[in-house]
Amino acid sequence: MRGARIEGQGARVKKMSFKSLIVWQKAYELTLNIYRIAKKFPKSDEFVLKSQIQKAAISIPANIAEGYERQHRKEYLQFLSIARGSLGELETYILLVKDLSYITEREYDQINNLRSEVGRLLRGLVRSLS
Repeated sequence: MRGARIEGQGARVKKMSFKSLIVWQKAYELTLNIYRIAKKFPKSDEFVLKSQIQKAAISIPANIAEGYERQHRKEYLQFLSIARGSLGELETYILLVKDLSYITEREYDQINNLRSEVGRLLRGLVRSLS
């Protein structure tokens, strides 16, 4: 059973949570970082770029979680594919905010490294499920 583990002597099966997935944890951390840097965006971008970057970021852990909770592997893979698409979208936005000088080079490097790590973890999860 995917996402299950045996606990104790009674061999009780307990479903694990999507929150135990390292890829979800890293994607969640990435989302928190995006929300933190978005606070610094100019007021003029509050309803455009700020909104878009936040939507792309939150879509990643949300789709990992939703796919995990689905009944079929094919559905899970579909939601992971959506998460990967959002990760690509996010890559564009973080490059843009760096080039617009909304974030420093150091902030960009930290966020982009975490984004890359999430991408590697997502690819690995997809491979393991395929």
